[in-house]
Amino acid sequence: MKIRKDDMVKVISGKDRGKTGRVLRTEPGRSRVYVEGLSLQKRHQRPRTLQDTQRAQDIGGVIEVEGPIHVSNVQLLDPKSGEPTRVAIKREDGRRVRVAKKSGTEID
Repeated sequence: MKIRKDDMVKVISGKDRGKTGRVLRTEPGRSRVYVEGLSLQKRHQRPRTLQDTQRAQDIGGVIEVEGPIHVSNVQLLDPKSGEPTRVAIKREDGRRVRVAKKSGTEID
């Protein structure tokens, strides 16, 4: 996959079309990305025992978590212009470098 963790992406298709966010994690085997604040799904979480409730996030109830988005439905944002762009792979000095197609700037 040409999209990695902590990349800024724009959703180009689906219910969150037009929104941007930071990639939290990727699943290359399933071709999915999880974007911060997008594709929110409600999950029901069981309350923990009294010993485990020291952390606030372990309290039960209905919580919202980010759901997966297929990698074909997001585009990387160009670091130079901030517009969505395709990504090319170039070999420089034996290392693999991601390059934005629109501006030609290196992403890594």
